Amino acid sequence: MLTRKQHELLTYIHDKLAETGVSPSFEEMKDALDLKSKSGVHRLISALEERGFLRRLPNRARALEVVRMPDVKAGIASQPTPPVSVPSAANDVIELPLHGRIAAGMPIEALEGQSSLPVPAALLGPGEHYALEVAGDSMVEEGILDGDYALIRKTDMARDGEIVVALINDEEATLKTFRREGTMVRLDPANRNYDPQRYRPDQVRIQGRLAGLLRRY
Repeated sequence: MLTRKQHELLTYIHDKLAETGVSPSFEEMKDALDLKSKSGVHRLISALEERGFLRRLPNRARALEVVRMPDVKAGIASQPTPPVSVPSAANDVIELPLHGRIAAGMPIEALEGQSSLPVPAALLGPGEHYALEVAGDSMVEEGILDGDYALIRKTDMARDGEIVVALINDEEATLKTFRREGTMVRLDPANRNYDPQRYRPDQVRIQGRLAGLLRRY
């Protein structure tokens, strides 16, 4: 059986998800249950997780899933029915690894750094992703500006016309449009002031393709 506060919190989260599709914040949960601190909310959520009523979605801030609701009359938990289905919440955030700056001009060193960037889950599709800060202006005609954050889906394959992160000679990375030109690989800028770059296939390793952009104002 659940304690009164556990039941109140589970019901509150369930109702909020059903109403808005957004997990309530810890501050909202604290106020709704008239608790003195958010540490009490943490303890209640942990207890509900241990009992199999709640599940936290990994790598997402404030994202909770109600797995099952208690059978109030019997005083025991009902079997999963299936889990409550909610849309991808507007406040679902994934912490992507931020690997540093990548050139949208001439290649510069990239794929460094251990910081992270919070990204709305709605901007990403399936697969594993990371983020790079754009440096340079060679992709401006694709709407990719200096200071933007490129959201990259990890892959080592590329098709003609895709915007990719290409690692050159295992040393430098650049963000360009991938093309095959005879026996060579051509990396095209999107700025008429820059020339395409041509390399032998063994000089280029694809590190991912562009999945989205994040711009801060």
